[in-house]
Amino acid sequence: MKSNLSLLPLAAALLISFNMDAKKSYIFYADGVEEVEAVATVDALRRGGLEVVTVSIEETPVVTGATGQKLVADSLITQIDPTGAEWIIIPGGVPGAPNLHANERVNEIIKQQWAAGGKVAGICAGPAVVLAPTGILKGMKATCYPGLEKDLEDAGATYVKQPVVVDGRLITSEGPGTTLQFAGAIIEATKGAQAATETMDSMLVPYKD
Repeated sequence: MKSNLSLLPLAAALLISFNMDAKKSYIFYADGVEEVEAVATVDALRRGGLEVVTVSIEETPVVTGATGQKLVADSLITQIDPTGAEWIIIPGGVPGAPNLHANERVNEIIKQQWAAGGKVAGICAGPAVVLAPTGILKGMKATCYPGLEKDLEDAGATYVKQPVVVDGRLITSEGPGTTLQFAGAIIEATKGAQAATETMDSMLVPYKD
C-alpha cells in the first residue's frame, strides 16, 4: 500500500501536465458549410494529434452541408467556452460562410481569440466572408477562394495567390482541393514539421515535396 501511495504525486503531476497541454481547437459548422473542408480538416487534425471540437451554430447539432450532406457536430455554440483555444477554424461554403458571418457569437469568438494572441485559420470563403469583416486580417498576408480577393484587400490584407498562406498565427487556404494542405499547415504550426509530414504521409498526401 505504501509503494502505491508513493506513486500518487507522480500520477497527479502527469494528469495536470496533460490537462495543461491538451488545448482544444474549434471548427464551426453552419448550414451550407463546404463538407470537404468541414470533415477532411477535422479528420487530418485528429490524426495529427490535435483535439478538435466541431461546433454547430444552428439550433441542433445536425447541419446540412452545401451539397445536402448531413453533418453532426460535437457541440452547439451555446455549449462551448473557447477561451484559450489552440485554434479557431472557419470553413467555407455557400451559404455556410455567410451564415457564420451573420452569427454574432462567431464574430465575437474570432475577435477574442485574435486579441488574446491566439491562432486562427480559415479556408475557401471563410477568410474573405467571415474573417475579413472582423478586422483581424489588417496587415496580414492571406488567401481565399478565387474571386473573393477584393474582400481581403478591402479589409487591409495582402492577397497572396497560393494554396495555403501562413502568416504568423494566421493560416488561410483556397478551397476544397487544398483542404489537406491546409490541415497539414495547422498541424505543422502546432506540433511541428515532422508531425505534419508523418500525418500526411500516413494518408498518402504529398506534403511540401
